[in-house]
Amino acid sequence: MSEQPAGADPDLRAPHGAEEGRRLLLDGEIDVEGRMLDASNVTLFGTIRTDALAAECVYKPVAGERPLWDFPDGTLAGREVSAALVSEATGWDVVPPTVLREGPFGPGMVQLWVDGDETVDLAAFVRSDHPGLRAMAVFDAVVNNADRKGGHIIPTPEGHVYGVDHGICFSVEPKLRTLLWRWAGRPLPKAALEVLERLGDDLRGDLGEQLHDHLTRREVRATQRRVAELLRTGLHPEPSGEWPALPWPPF
Repeated sequence: MSEQPAGADPDLRAPHGAEEGRRLLLDGEIDVEGRMLDASNVTLFGTIRTDALAAECVYKPVAGERPLWDFPDGTLAGREVSAALVSEATGWDVVPPTVLREGPFGPGMVQLWVDGDETVDLAAFVRSDHPGLRAMAVFDAVVNNADRKGGHIIPTPEGHVYGVDHGICFSVEPKLRTLLWRWAGRPLPKAALEVLERLGDDLRGDLGEQLHDHLTRREVRATQRRVAELLRTGLHPEPSGEWPALPWPPF
C-alpha cells in the first residue's frame, strides 16, 4: 500500500492491514488531486484522510464510466468491488482494499493506491513463474477477467503482487483475456484447489449474498459455475478460441 501522502499531517499514519484500509476508504475525506489521462474511464487520484489515518487513493465515479456494448451501463464500479470481495475471500489479496461510496463527483469505486516496484521489468515479470502471478491467473479465471493487461499488474517492493482495474469482470459469457497464460492446461496447485473449495462454499453463502449487491443473480451463478469447473478439471483454463485470448494493448 502507499505510505502516508507527502505533506500530510505528521500526526496521521498510513492504514495497517486491509481492515484499517477499508475503514479509511469508507470514512475518509477524499481530496482529488488529478486525473489519469490514459485510462478509458474517468480515473481520479488523490488523498483520503480521517482524523487518524491518511493514504493515497484512486476514485472512479460511476458518472465517468464509458458505455460498453457488452456490460450494462453504470456497473463497472460494482464489479471492481465484487472483485475485491472475491479476492478477500480467497486470502490471496490480489485486489487492494476497495469500496463503493459517495465521492466528490457522486458514487464510485474508491481503492487504496499501491506503490509498485519501479525496478521490475513488467514485460519480463509477467512471463515469470512468480507464485503471486499464478494465484492471480486462477483469480482471473474465477472472476472472468476480460482485461488483464501488464499495466494492471503491480509487483511491490515487498514481493506481493496486486492487480487493479477489474471493471470488466463477471460477465456470464466466457471472456477471459489475459497475459497470464503461462500455466494454461497445467494442473492447479493443491493449495489453489483448497482455496477454490472454500470459495465455492462461500459463494453459496455470505459471499454470494454480498455479490448480489453489485452483480445480477445470473452473474453470481456463473461465478459459482466457473469455480465448479476449475474444481472438476483441476486444470488452469486454456484459451477458448471464441474470444481474443490477449488484451490489446497488452501493456
